[in-house]
Amino acid sequence: MENRIALLSIIVEDRENVDVLNALLHEFSDDIIGRMGLPYKEKNISLISIAMDAPEDVISNLSGKIGQIEGVTVKAAYSKH
Repeated sequence: MENRIALLSIIVEDRENVDVLNALLHEFSDDIIGRMGLPYKEKNISLISIAMDAPEDVISNLSGKIGQIEGVTVKAAYSKH
């Protein structure tokens, strides 16, 4: 299957589950190009962007697993190529 470039946008509203999120990101680390995290202390949330180069089913799998974490929201945007 051909690789796709995607950006996962993640909002963490429940910091108690951040260890679960980090474990998932480590599990998929071979497909992650880069990661940027921004703590927004005034709102007590964290904003995370994950750039990926992977087959679409791998990206979708990670996104689905992240979406199941309590207090975490994720959206994926795919490149056209």
